[in-house]
Amino acid sequence: MCGVFGVWAPGEDVAKLTYFGLYALQHRGQESAGISVSNGRQILVFKDMGLVSQVFDENTLESFTGHVAIGHCRYSTTGASTWHNAQPTFRPTGHGSIALGHNGNLINTHELARMVAELPSDEDELDIHAHNLETTNDTSLVTALLAYHPDESLEDRAIEVLPKLRGAYSFVWMTEDTLYAARDPEGIRPLVLGRLDRGWVVASEDAALATVGASVVREIEPGELVVIDEGGLRSHKFSPPDRKGCVFEYVYLARPDATIAGRSVHEARVEMGRRLAREFPVDADLVIPVPESGTPSATGYAEEAGIPFGQGFVKNAYVGRTFIQPSQTLRQLGIRLKLNALEHMIRGKRIVVVDDSIVRGNTQRAQVRMLREAGALEVHVRISSPPVKWPCFYGIDFATRAELIANGLDVDEIASSIGADSLGYISLDGMVEATGQPVGSLCTACFTGEYPIPLPDESLLGKHLLEVSLATPTMGKALPVLNNP
Repeated sequence: MCGVFGVWAPGEDVAKLTYFGLYALQHRGQESAGISVSNGRQILVFKDMGLVSQVFDENTLESFTGHVAIGHCRYSTTGASTWHNAQPTFRPTGHGSIALGHNGNLINTHELARMVAELPSDEDELDIHAHNLETTNDTSLVTALLAYHPDESLEDRAIEVLPKLRGAYSFVWMTEDTLYAARDPEGIRPLVLGRLDRGWVVASEDAALATVGASVVREIEPGELVVIDEGGLRSHKFSPPDRKGCVFEYVYLARPDATIAGRSVHEARVEMGRRLAREFPVDADLVIPVPESGTPSATGYAEEAGIPFGQGFVKNAYVGRTFIQPSQTLRQLGIRLKLNALEHMIRGKRIVVVDDSIVRGNTQRAQVRMLREAGALEVHVRISSPPVKWPCFYGIDFATRAELIANGLDVDEIASSIGADSLGYISLDGMVEATGQPVGSLCTACFTGEYPIPLPDESLLGKHLLEVSLATPTMGKALPVLNNP
């Protein structure tokens, strides 16, 4: 899960548009951020570890001038959390250069690595080692494959390469004068197209379009490549669509003000709460959410159950989402930093606490303990997604099967493990119906183990994530990458 943003807009301050677009997508990745800008002659790339507001300042943004830009905010699913794996990636070509950002995760990285290794290496720019492909992620491989187009346009090369990629991808990339965007045939990760008065914008979520004053045109369709330059916008269908959008975007990943496949994410989450209340009612005095992602579902639960809704937790707005911290230790440390219980709301009451999911159980265990310490008489946990039993290979760092609490424990055992008086998960059918999407158009693999894109090796189900290591990654200082063709 990452955030990508791209803009083609002559006469606009594309660097600042990209900055604010990434700011609106910060929830999708908090490890690193990067922006690349072209003035038509050269591409400048700046990236570093940290939040968007930490990586960029006014002076840095003012140094970017141009009419086309892309941006990326990352949380790692393949590849170490190091500067070398920050995006956009950059690579010279025989006709200039390319910078690329990727949201998703590919599952045929070993095949792609072989394809890159087989590229002709008699020219310096095609030598994989000469250009320091010191990364452990799939994005660098795609960049290298696209960069090799000696006898054809990059547009034609993309139509040739994209069908060979397996897995989830929403790409934005650029050359000195052109913006590109592409989405995998299954459309697992969202990608939308927007219009400015003097240009075009693409982004992971439509909330980012609203932030920069762009109007929503439509989704980039599954299996579609969009090309934007001075000649206008061109669209190519490089693969037949077979929509399998990630249902977890509705549950947790996307902003509540996003719209995905025509369905308001906020409305979907409220409906999940209503269905959860019908499926798992309980006598209680107060319904509280785990902020922020549990709030819409808790609202729906309270409305349907006729139980008062209230704030039981205070959230520190300056602490990142514990789910996407890069290590287990930081997840556990982040729980207490993130939430504290409101004792005067909790003491002496039977509490229903609504959350979006349980992955490892650490977060819920700490939350239940806080509520007990605050004087709750009973704590009933309700979850607006089914038990997570399978790892995700399409861009969410869920953990290995061994780490997933629902893999091996039944619902009563999980309730006991986290210290709750009762536990209820929404049914798979209830969750899917709340999204308003046909069940056949959604990926529910993390709940069912039915992967819409077959894995190349079933033994991977017991592993964490696919990685390809072409070189030993090393930490590096964030420096501008300047290309002078």
